[in-house]
Amino acid sequence: RKQATEYSTSSSDDEFESKPLLTHKAKKALRRRRKLEKETKQLIKQEELKRLHKAQAVQRQLEELEERQRALEIFGVKLERELRGESDSGTKDETQMLHEWFELVLEKNKLMRYESELLIIAQELELEDHQSRLEQKLREKMAIDDSLKDEMDLNEEDEI
Repeated sequence: RKQATEYSTSSSDDEFESKPLLTHKAKKALRRRRKLEKETKQLIKQEELKRLHKAQAVQRQLEELEERQRALEIFGVKLERELRGESDSGTKDETQMLHEWFELVLEKNKLMRYESELLIIAQELELEDHQSRLEQKLREKMAIDDSLKDEMDLNEEDEI
């Protein structure tokens, strides 16, 4: 009996020793998970900042482009008046004015293509931002245990 009692006592001591070990492992896993989540949030924040800087650069370029287009438009109106003979500057010959006008049209077309490219980049940035927000929302939804979710939460998660 004494040996049986000692045996059961020692086995119950082993159980107590293994439980703190499990909680230590659980704490370690929890710390690792939190660290990973923190790193993920930092990466997301960095990506957001990159998109923001890129969007600001695109916006500045669009504003500069708009100014350049306005200046070309003003110059084009002046040149067309000279070509029609409505202006009193007869110093330039007609072939030189036509050459300038064609160069102006080419420049304007080039600026319009560039504007289209910038608008596509801006739209791409908006879509990337939207995707990032959806991914974050999905991560938050998936972090909640399925047993705590109702049907609406599950449907929303599926939709995301």
